[in-house]
Amino acid sequence: ELQYANTVMRFDYVWLRDHCRSASCYNSKTHQRSLDTASVDLCIKPKTVHLDETTLCLTWPDGHVTKYDLDWLVRNSYEGQKQKVIQPRIFWNAEIYQRAQVPSVDFQSFLETNEGLKNFLQNFLLYGIAFVENVPPTQEHTEKLAERISLIRETIYGRMWYFTSDFSRGDTAYTKLALDRHTDTTYFQEPCGIQVFHCLKHEGTGGRTLLVDGFYAAEQVLQKAPEQFELLTKVPLKHEYIENFGECHNHMIGVGPVLNIYPWNKELYLI
Repeated sequence: ELQYANTVMRFDYVWLRDHCRSASCYNSKTHQRSLDTASVDLCIKPKTVHLDETTLCLTWPDGHVTKYDLDWLVRNSYEGQKQKVIQPRIFWNAEIYQRAQVPSVDFQSFLETNEGLKNFLQNFLLYGIAFVENVPPTQEHTEKLAERISLIRETIYGRMWYFTSDFSRGDTAYTKLALDRHTDTTYFQEPCGIQVFHCLKHEGTGGRTLLVDGFYAAEQVLQKAPEQFELLTKVPLKHEYIENFGECHNHMIGVGPVLNIYPWNKELYLI
């Protein structure tokens, strides 16, 4: 047991030996262990322990010395993890988002400068949505934009694709029917983390985009009905996509709860 920075931490000696960051136990270039975890005695105890204001020093029975920075221990302890939020967010509804007046990023700035990319990513990570203006209306430029952010995943629809209301797929997204609030790709075992939409051409009326902050909605459930929130984090459901249209025959099933939380600090990370 160790108290530091207003945190009482409890460590197992096996964990402390296994996480040694000395040159013989850990490859700092690849961030991989060199130590064989299975070789650690499950009943291991240090021969000596030395503690000063910033460092914990352990000498093991075979003479090996492990040194830990106390700040590192706080960040990596179970107790420290419980206090830490992995992704800070700003929850929003229409009023909050309009009041925030989050600026969009210009395409050239986004593509050519680190500052433009940083502004986009900050907006995206805080609000869950972000906008890039003045993107040329082509699939090629959309792809270039997406690759500036991350790798593009292959899906049952393709890697990059465009669609219109021609009912070419067995999905209401390919019709003129309005789509209400929904989440996409829940039927994948690992739903998409970022979706990129680009309107290449628009004629007539309609086609408006409705955006909802699901994390804001989940927070409302947590505040007003915590038992129901817990239920939504624990009961696994089947999320299915069935398509049998033309040459497209797909039946995708993802299994999991509606709300996914980190077990150590109850932080919501996926809906």
